[in-house]
Parts: sequence; C-alpha cells; structure tokens
Amino acid sequence: MLKGFFNVPVPVNEPILGYAPGSKERELLKAALAEGRSKVTDIPMYIGDKEVFTNEKIKITPPHDHQHVLATFSRGSKTHVQQAIDAALAAKADWENLAWEQRAAIFLKAADLIAGPYRYKLNAATMLGQSKNAFQAEIDSACELIDFLRFNVSYMTEIYKQQPPVSPRGSWNRVEQRPLEGFVFALTPFNFTAIAGNLPSCVAMMGNVVVWKPADTQIYAASLIMQIFKEAGLPDGVINLVYVKGPDAGDVIFSHPDFAGIHFTGSTGVFQDIWNTIGSNIHKYKTYPRIVGETGGKDFILVHGSADAEVSSTAILRGSFEYQGQKCSAASRVYIAKSKWPQIKELLLRDLATLKMGPTEDFSNFINAVIDEKSFDKLAKYIDEAKKAKGVEIIAGGNYDKSKGYFIEPTVLVVDDPKYTTMCEELFGPVLTVYVYEDKDFDKTLEIIDTTSIYALTGAVIAQDRYAIDKATHALRNAAGNFYINDKCTGAVVGQQPFGGARGSGTNDKAGSMINLLRWVSPRTIKETFDPPKDYTYPFLAKD
Repeated sequence: MLKGFFNVPVPVNEPILGYAPGSKERELLKAALAEGRSKVTDIPMYIGDKEVFTNEKIKITPPHDHQHVLATFSRGSKTHVQQAIDAALAAKADWENLAWEQRAAIFLKAADLIAGPYRYKLNAATMLGQSKNAFQAEIDSACELIDFLRFNVSYMTEIYKQQPPVSPRGSWNRVEQRPLEGFVFALTPFNFTAIAGNLPSCVAMMGNVVVWKPADTQIYAASLIMQIFKEAGLPDGVINLVYVKGPDAGDVIFSHPDFAGIHFTGSTGVFQDIWNTIGSNIHKYKTYPRIVGETGGKDFILVHGSADAEVSSTAILRGSFEYQGQKCSAASRVYIAKSKWPQIKELLLRDLATLKMGPTEDFSNFINAVIDEKSFDKLAKYIDEAKKAKGVEIIAGGNYDKSKGYFIEPTVLVVDDPKYTTMCEELFGPVLTVYVYEDKDFDKTLEIIDTTSIYALTGAVIAQDRYAIDKATHALRNAAGNFYINDKCTGAVVGQQPFGGARGSGTNDKAGSMINLLRWVSPRTIKETFDPPKDYTYPFLAKD
C-alpha cells in the first residue's frame, strides 16, 4: 500500500457560466435539452452490481409540459429495499477498508466529470425534470454539486488530521474516525439536484454504505448522478438507488438492526414521523442511529426604515420567486417599514410586470412551473382563500393554469394581520406575503418575526442603520440558521455559508461543512504505551 500524508487539491468554488446569447455553453445546453426531449428513457434502479427493472413503470414528465413523456422509471417494492440493504452490507467491509485517498479520488473524479462532459446533460436533466431555468440549474446541478464533492474531500482530510494535542513521554495518543456500524439511508428531495447528490455521497465518502431513495420528481436527474458516480469508479453496492414508496422503504429500513443513520431533506411532518419511528424501534438497532435532517422553512426578509429601496425590492423578488419559491430558503414573508413601502411597492410591481413565465427550454422565462399537480392544487387553494379573506389584498399575480404545465403566477399578498395563514404556514411556491409595519414598531416586529413560525432556516435584514442591523441580528439569532444582511435570504454557497436551520427546520448539521461530515463517523481513541508498568504499586503506598 502507498504510504504518505497526502494533500488533496485545494477546493475553489466552481465558476458559474452565464449562458448569454451566442455563448458556447448556451449552444451546448440547448443541444442537451433537445437530446433529452427526443427520446423516452427507461430508468432502472441500481442495486449492487445490477440494474433492476420492474413491470410497474411510472412516467416522468416535465412539470411545465406534463403531456410530454421524458422517461419511465421502475417502481420498486419492499423486496428491493431489502436487496439494497443486503448489497450495501456486502460491500461494506471492502469499502471502509479502502484507503481514504482512494475514496477521495472517486468523488474528485465525479466532480470533474460533472464540470466537464456531463455538465450540460445534468443541467438539462434538472431543467426538464424539475422545471428549473438555465441559471437555476447551473448554480444547482453543476456548481453546487461540484462544490459539495470537492469541498467535502477537503473537509474529510481536516477531520482525519484532528488528533489529541498531548501524548506524554512514553505513550502515543491518537484518534481514528471509523465509518458507522451498519448502513445509512439517504432520503432526498425534488428541489435540488445538488442535495440529491450530496446526501448519499458525503456519507459514502466517509467510508459508509448507503441506500438512497430520491423523490419521484427528481429521479430523472438522480439516475444520471448515479451513472456519473459509477463512471468515476464507485464500487458496486456502496450507494444503492431505489425508487420505492416512502412507507415501503420505512417499513424495511427502520426495522433493520443494521440501520445506522438517516440523511434527510424534506418536510417537517415526514421527518418527525421518521424520528418517532426510529425512537419506537430503538431497541432493535445495534447502535444509536444518527438522525440528520433539513426540513424547510418559513423564511423572512425584514426591511428597516433606513433600507435602500432598490436593494430591498431586488432581494425580495429574487429571494421569493427564483425557482418558483421552491427553495427551502425562499422568502415567503416580508416585513416592510411603512416609510419604505410605497417606493418598494412601486419597484417590485414594476419588475414583476417584466417577468416572463413558461417552459425552461425558452431561456427568456424567469418563472417556470411548480413541481407537480399536488403542489399546484395546494397553492391555488391558498390563493383562492386569500382572494376571499378580509384584510388581504392581492397586488400582483393571483392567476394559475395547469392545462399545459403547472404554472402559478408570482403572487404578492399584502395583509393587515402579521399572523395571517400565509405568513405562518410553509407554502413552497411563488406566493409572497407582505406585512407593512409602523417604523416606530421595529422592536415589536422583531418579536413577531421570531414567534410567528415553527421554522428557523433563513432570514435577512435590509438596513443602512448599523444599530438596527445589530439589534435584528441579536433578536433573531434563533430565528434563522442562515442569516443575511443586505441580501436576499437564498443562495448559500458551499465553503462560504454552511447551510441548515434549527427549530422546525431541522438538526442544523450544516451541509457543505465539516460539521455535517462529522455525523457520519464514529471516533475511536487509541492509547499506546511504549514502556508499560510492571508493578501495580504506587509510591504513596510505601511506609514512612
């Protein structure tokens, strides 16, 4: 075996391509989109060394063009979940004994494959399958996933370097970071291809084996990620990709004695149910499972009376309506000082009137479709209720249409009651609610923001008054795990802003940082004594 203390390549954030008219990347991405739409792919599950097909085929359609079939995937069953666990456990010994630099090389290669030959294909898959525009796909499925892979390799080495600072003469103290004892379940969401790729890969990077279940609405891109991992050299069985219903996965996984942890992004309700199930089954497991989850938010922007109106309007529009408000970090409640509201309202309505909505293949569209009919119907219901509610004014949007795709207009509500339903409940769509507060009530508004929602994921304050910024930063310290000053509340970058929230938003284990990777190892302390004692007695025992 090779011997040496290896330095990994220093990670830097992947540059974001612009896709401007006439650019090479625009041409290549459009070609990848055309290629994706030109055929119907039959997508298998990946279990051990097998590509598994079943007779139950589920159609995958673009949310913005739900009559067009992109692919079908094979629906799995409890049997396939058990097979995936067996394959993971069979692969475990060889994988965890593989030298760390060999594991690192696989994921560094995967990053380069995504940055190079697979960039446009993976972006196109995200655009078609999840209805993201070119820029949103680029910052997600290309840049963020590449960053996760490269920075996580660096964080892994930092963890391995952490050793006891003291070894007294005659002994040597050291710590090794073992993989967890068992397998880990990765349950990933629809809205970020990068999250879907990171949740299983960062666990595997630390020497663990994984059963991965993506959201049905993200399978089109997830299957391509799996192909990239395999091309990068990931051994069979280390990550097993299955397309089963949630209850079928849970029944098998959460009853298995070798269940060692879950890496989750999704809804609060599902996560709490999972936690409850794990607690009920705790006596079955060989080890206490690691429970790591990010579960959404009811994210806020607070505009102080000293704020710049143009900065405020831009932050509100981008933070609320990029990717149709379907980011866990998206702004959905905004508090604006009364003195600033007329100017911000004018700017916001001006810019909203210029937004185009339509399919992702047309690069002039800022707004695309929401993910599926269930989401569409939920959002339409809230909009219809707002139209009839007292003390609620719809100043923009309010229309929707699902005849061709699941399109919801960017909608802005202004409410008299800061505790109105849409100020409190997570909608996960392009619906923003504004509450205008009296400038003198800034302190009271801070308390309202802090106590309105069960969530605590992201938030922002926009102000020029440094005393106001300081006051908001302190008062809202528990209201957001990612807090922004004079910026929108979205757009966390790996290596810059580790992402995660507390309260109802999750365990705050900060994806994109060393903190998260520490959850997937179990340290062992080793003390070696070079000249051990041979007499049990101590000096104090001697007679005077």
